[in-house]
Amino acid sequence: MCLPLEEAKRLQKELSKKVKITPFEKEIFYVGGVDVCIKDDMGLACVVVMDYPYLKKVDVGIAKRKINCPYIPGFLSFREGPIIVDAIKRLRIEPDVFIFDGQGIAHPRGIGIASHVGILLDIPTIGCAKSILCGTYKEPGIEKGSWSPLLYKGEKVGAVLRTRKNVKPVIVSVGHKIELEQCIRIVLNCCTKYRLPEPVRQAHIIAGKEMKSNGISL
Repeated sequence: MCLPLEEAKRLQKELSKKVKITPFEKEIFYVGGVDVCIKDDMGLACVVVMDYPYLKKVDVGIAKRKINCPYIPGFLSFREGPIIVDAIKRLRIEPDVFIFDGQGIAHPRGIGIASHVGILLDIPTIGCAKSILCGTYKEPGIEKGSWSPLLYKGEKVGAVLRTRKNVKPVIVSVGHKIELEQCIRIVLNCCTKYRLPEPVRQAHIIAGKEMKSNGISL
């Protein structure tokens, strides 16, 4: 069920205080990529788990449900969060860290979908978005691995990261229970010959195929 907008804002402000920006000190064996496809009122979430750093697919979690909340920028977690939680709970192999196709703390209220779900499930999460929701930055260098800080209200909330030479950068930010420099390194290690991290890219591909197999044309 959707919350009234003002109540959703209040909840986001409360949850943002619970975000933990702390070093991730475990060895990483598995990384999960999270993506959601929505058509009309039907949504499908996919989580692809890959071993790290070799990026071989080892598990997939899929969930479907009707989506009752409209798309409102800055409130994606209320629209997609419940179905993502469903998909994560269907995994047989638990990732050490999750990469979301969406924002972490690089959000006007510091609580994008990666942070929101990270807090709800108490899991380490990374936001890796294709576009900016808030903040300013200087264009990073054209080489893979170049990045510049994303600043919002005088604070560094993320990194504008080049994952392929001379290709549009992605926006990387802390979700929960990890530090920005670690987020950057993990995202880069998960990017092969494409702009997006491979676990997220595969989650998007599988979600799209599953929607079509259910007779839903995207």
